Amino acid sequence: LIVLKSVLGVQAKGETSRIYEVINFVGEPVIALLIGVFLCLLLPKRLNKDMLSSTGWVGKAIKDAASILLITGAGGIFGTVLQMSGIADLLGNALQDLNIGIFLPFILAAALKTAQGSSTVALVTTASIIAPMMPSLGYDSEIQKALVVVAIGSGSAMVSHANDSFFWVVTQMSGMNVKTGYRLFGLGTSVLGITGAIAVFIISLLFT
Repeated sequence: LIVLKSVLGVQAKGETSRIYEVINFVGEPVIALLIGVFLCLLLPKRLNKDMLSSTGWVGKAIKDAASILLITGAGGIFGTVLQMSGIADLLGNALQDLNIGIFLPFILAAALKTAQGSSTVALVTTASIIAPMMPSLGYDSEIQKALVVVAIGSGSAMVSHANDSFFWVVTQMSGMNVKTGYRLFGLGTSVLGITGAIAVFIISLLFT
């Protein structure tokens, strides 16, 4: 439903119809997930109280998801505090003075991601800070702008740890404990981000 809404939204810009309004409504993430929950209730042959208990499949699902939802909410609150405090702008201006080139968006995104856990917040915040700086940094061509986007994406993938809801999704669903999650998933995301940054730097040397 979400994909259908996105596809129709691109193709039906400026157009309004009853069908599109319905798809636009049911394609909202919250509504689509709610529909999915109701459909899941149709899977068992019989609905009873046992499935809602802590030992039932609904209860177990809630137990697995509860900590992830709480951590996601806490991370979102912390991310909002960072945005409202202006520390991201201060960090961006400080890094700009270091003249580190294409590593600027990477380091800024990595710092924000590591601090508050949300890749989305890191992406949006870094992009809003870097965008006004791009002319002064010399990122004018299309390929330079594309490299900045990839650098921000690489930074937002860095160091997934306990304040990242995705960390808990991976560790809990795979049966890893926190220590193993740090060693495997946390280190893996760090390697992913650093590899992306190095690739962006090499490409920037070739095309800029």
